[in-house]
Amino acid sequence: MAKQKCISLSYYQQQKKLLQIELLKVQLWARATGQRIVVLFEGRDASGKGGTIKRFMEHLNPRGARVVALEKPSDTEQSQWYFQRYLQHLPGAGEIVLFDRSWYNRAGVEKVMGFTSDEKYQLFLQQAPELERLLVNDGIRLFKYWFEVSRKEQFSRFEARRKNPLKHWKLSPIDIAAQEKWDEYSKARDNMFQLTHTPHSPWIIIKSDDKRAARINCMRHFLHDLPYPEKDKKLSVTLDGKLVYAPPYPTFSRRADDQESVS
Repeated sequence: MAKQKCISLSYYQQQKKLLQIELLKVQLWARATGQRIVVLFEGRDASGKGGTIKRFMEHLNPRGARVVALEKPSDTEQSQWYFQRYLQHLPGAGEIVLFDRSWYNRAGVEKVMGFTSDEKYQLFLQQAPELERLLVNDGIRLFKYWFEVSRKEQFSRFEARRKNPLKHWKLSPIDIAAQEKWDEYSKARDNMFQLTHTPHSPWIIIKSDDKRAARINCMRHFLHDLPYPEKDKKLSVTLDGKLVYAPPYPTFSRRADDQESVS
């Protein structure tokens, strides 16, 4: 299959500027109306989450928008309810919070790398949809984005990090294992979708081999779902269905690990 042509830099820069103006409108609306907005950015290593978050935040007022990127849990945090350390970072009225990885660590890297027990993993998959239902019912606007990169492109990005001294910090032993455990990560992802993709808290998949397209399409989807005033609807409705889509809702008629891959 021929590789999809990447969007041009000029088009990307033009669209990014217009979309960032819309994001500022969202922030003003959130502050004026007391909205609480949470955006989870998940996906494979090197899938472009950090770059997208950077463009989301680039022109927002940091007093009302912040990024949460937690380190591994401390001994005290490990003794607490799993979700507890994340919940303390939820937004107050008028705030936007972007999670650079989230409680779904347990369904991905912790599961695949053996950092959690099967009992805790299964408990997480039961509790996550219920927790998200509570958050949404309380008025939080919750977005869950999964960035999906191909195995070939992920390897290429890892190599670029390895060769660039300024990006060595981005390459960890877990990143290297991501290639070796590609199938395990795929199975964990599909199981996560099967059990946590719900009508009240759906997953949205962002294909991210083209970083520029992934960034602007993620912004477009986010804007499309928010009823802020003076919206430029032309910007937020032009989504590329090949790059932005939801996994099917689970039927529970067969085992999660038998579900067709979304890759």
